[in-house]
Amino acid sequence: MTSKWMSLALEKAKEAGARGEVPIGAVLVQDGKVMAAAGNRIEELSDPTAHAEILVIREAARSLGTPRVGGELYVTLEPCPMCAAALSFARIERIFFGAFDPKGGGIDHGPRIFDHPTCHHRPQVFGGMSEQACAELLTGFFKERR
Repeated sequence: MTSKWMSLALEKAKEAGARGEVPIGAVLVQDGKVMAAAGNRIEELSDPTAHAEILVIREAARSLGTPRVGGELYVTLEPCPMCAAALSFARIERIFFGAFDPKGGGIDHGPRIFDHPTCHHRPQVFGGMSEQACAELLTGFFKERR
């Protein structure tokens, strides 16, 4: 299943890959409107926190004037632990992600951030949306570099 929002996240991921970034894209939607869309910018900004998810949270929070953003996030890869924690703090309501990340994921894999008793906000999570397209984009990117 592909939604127009996941298609936009894939587009942002491809743009990130073209810039030499790991091709991950994210789109934050609220009330049917795109609040922010971004691809990774870690290398470009020399910022280890410049993951697509963090960038869209920052942009939406600035736009809305609040750190509690809400809305739905569409992202091409299972968020890492850092991003999962940030998504909880931002009070994202629903997360739709593409490829699962057994090595670096923080939601269905690894520390499973939302399962901790200290997690104050647990969004609904739906993994595997456009999984094949998202996984192929990442696999192709790393294959070219090896």
